[in-house]
Amino acid sequence: MVEFVSIVFFAVITATLLVVRILYVISQTSKPIRNTSQRHLSTLVVLGSGGHTAEMINLLSVMQKDRFAPRFYIAAATDNMSLQKAHVFEETLDDKTSLQGPDDTQFLQIYRSREVGQSYITSVGTTLLALAHALWLMIKIRPQVILCNGPGTCIPICAIAFIFKVLGIRWSYIFYVESIARVKRLSLSGLLLYKLRMADQLFVQWPQLQKQYPRAHYVGRLM
Repeated sequence: MVEFVSIVFFAVITATLLVVRILYVISQTSKPIRNTSQRHLSTLVVLGSGGHTAEMINLLSVMQKDRFAPRFYIAAATDNMSLQKAHVFEETLDDKTSLQGPDDTQFLQIYRSREVGQSYITSVGTTLLALAHALWLMIKIRPQVILCNGPGTCIPICAIAFIFKVLGIRWSYIFYVESIARVKRLSLSGLLLYKLRMADQLFVQWPQLQKQYPRAHYVGRLM
């Protein structure tokens, strides 16, 4: 009986501490990046098929590329075009720093959680595989900043990043920029990050979208 009470007590204390830690992590979202004196911030860029990659590269083109470096580009394993576009973008840059040489930029792939048309039953296994792959990539890269703008590929990565925050392993700032195509409602990826409060900053490109989701930040049209 005493042993059972001890186990229950330990479980309650552990659960309480976990809840407190999660609430603390959530409370720290929307705050400025720590250690802003750092010259470089390793950045993980999540790309997606279709217009997502074009929007992301357009966003990167106006950012301080020497500050958000080195850069790691990730796309789904079945996406053959996005990483090629990222390669072309990096090759056209004129302002590479001495720290970010040609070998510092990396291009990686990740398993999709669910393919288009895939049944929800079989997607359970592929989602677990994607989470495991995201865990390995996050341990390998350990980014300080994560940039994403809509593809479902970002969800496993952001989920692992949030877990790392809760466990105190690594604090990666998640910046999500909703696609310009989303005028009235967030995409599923954006909605998950918004509702679960996993994103440190969530940006939208239409004022009516910000009114519907008040914790989002309206930044105007980036395209």
